[in-house]
Amino acid sequence: MRALLFVLFCTVALQWDRVSCQKSVYLVALGNVWSSDRPAGVTLNRNGDECDVVMNLSASQRCEFVKNTPDCASDEGFIKYPWVTFCLFPPNLLPLVITIYVIWLFVLFLILGLIASDFFCPNLSAISSSLRLTHNVAGVTFLALGNGAPDVFSAMAAFSHPQTAGLAVGALFGAGIFVTTVVAGSIALIKPFTVASRPFLRDVIFYMAAVFWTFNILYKGHISMGEAVGYLGLYIAYVLTVIVSAFVYNRQKHQLNESAQSSGREHGEILPSDSYGETNSGSIQAHDGEEYEPLLPYNQSTAQIFLNAINPVDSRTWRRRHWSARVLKVIKVPVEVLLLLTVPVVDTDKEDHNWKRPLNCLHIITGPLVCVLTFQSGKYGLYLIEGEFPVWVLTVCIGVFLSAIVFFTTTNNHPPRYHFLYSLLGFVVSALWISTVASEIVSVLHLLGIVLRLSNTVLGLTLLAWGNSIGDCFADITIARQGYPRMAISACFGGIIFNMLFGVGLGCLLQMFQNNNNVLTLELEGMLSWVLSGALGLSLVLSFILVPLQCFHLNRVYGIFLLIFYIVFLIVALLTEFRIIQF
Repeated sequence: MRALLFVLFCTVALQWDRVSCQKSVYLVALGNVWSSDRPAGVTLNRNGDECDVVMNLSASQRCEFVKNTPDCASDEGFIKYPWVTFCLFPPNLLPLVITIYVIWLFVLFLILGLIASDFFCPNLSAISSSLRLTHNVAGVTFLALGNGAPDVFSAMAAFSHPQTAGLAVGALFGAGIFVTTVVAGSIALIKPFTVASRPFLRDVIFYMAAVFWTFNILYKGHISMGEAVGYLGLYIAYVLTVIVSAFVYNRQKHQLNESAQSSGREHGEILPSDSYGETNSGSIQAHDGEEYEPLLPYNQSTAQIFLNAINPVDSRTWRRRHWSARVLKVIKVPVEVLLLLTVPVVDTDKEDHNWKRPLNCLHIITGPLVCVLTFQSGKYGLYLIEGEFPVWVLTVCIGVFLSAIVFFTTTNNHPPRYHFLYSLLGFVVSALWISTVASEIVSVLHLLGIVLRLSNTVLGLTLLAWGNSIGDCFADITIARQGYPRMAISACFGGIIFNMLFGVGLGCLLQMFQNNNNVLTLELEGMLSWVLSGALGLSLVLSFILVPLQCFHLNRVYGIFLLIFYIVFLIVALLTEFRIIQF
């Protein structure tokens, strides 16, 4: 029965299709809160999770046990899933409760992708444009942060408590294997191509360095502050390498173009101009954007602007949607409306940068209110100033005052000069929404691990890793089908490098500063973690050796090899989890 439920969970997780903005995998921010009796460091393992014992008790004893056990109430989510499972529902309805959790997990993954793609990423793009960053710098910094935000926040949430640390460990290695084998192998099967040699070797080398560094830390069982800073330093080195490589490549390309043009002039040839293609492309896009514009000028009222701004359904394209897309849209509509009411989005591709005067004025009230009510599960938002005045009421009062100033000093047609500040507000609010949803996902997976008696590591390498990476797999395959396999393969490695280096380094430093400790102690959860790390290291080494031997040409045979490698790894991992294979 336990195995059948596990297969059901995996099947549901595979149905979640994340939007193409996210090019990353759930990785680890290795940090945790520790008890005061461990001054030398923190021990992160699941063996000390007392809540696991609940399934060994009789049905009549479980509710009382959950109420009196701190580990069962230590999750940072808004919903206390152990209490709901064992106290709110009768024991005979446990299968129904688990089914509800599976559906809820699917919805949470859907919400996570929606926030990142439609709210977090556009605001990061606007910030990048405001700072006038080059495409290379923006790609490895803000774009990577936008793509990996759900991954980093989820890993941080998983490592915030010892009993869920295995989720992050499993997701770190499991998703890395999935991306470098299944995603890369699928791209090679769909569209055999020749990879760019230098970028491929650069990304593989940096990722191998990050993986083996993490493996060494897990082997030692602790990480120091210097090593945590080293993760950030390695990422900075990666960013600088990308910038220098792009500069050298563009300089060589410019020199080749100049020599070709001079040679063409000498022979009287007329070479095509790149600007001509850009002009044509721009004119086509302009005509496409004008398809639905009214023939006569029409000024909407303030109320109409507000209602149109919070309407997530485009009636012009609704009839052309497939029935499955309509069902998915209906599920997302309530969440989209809530996000539209609370998260401002600045879109630099639009003429007015998505300025919606009535809605943006409301964002000044709802955005900060969401921040105080979601940060630390609302602990600070519900705090009473001098025991009488709630913080959230003060936030609303200040927001109403600032909103009134903005409303009476602006117009509906022209955004103010300070409109770019809304991208900063949208970035913070959407980040806190992502953190909140990620905490709920980790709490649900923790509860499922307790009920099914599965380790957090196997839940991380399956549900958590698949739930994030399946959407990326579909997006990369679509890009490859459209004739851009190099872009797709770059997306496989670029995001996971950022998530590992940025997530591990920053996560450790935050926990060290929070608890005034210079060392974090780590303990792996059984042999499965070693199977994971060994398989990921082996897959990277094989790619580093086999791809150059094929002259950097990825054919269908190599794609089939990568898929078989992942299937073998998954079988070995599951057999190790169920103790059929013992090392």
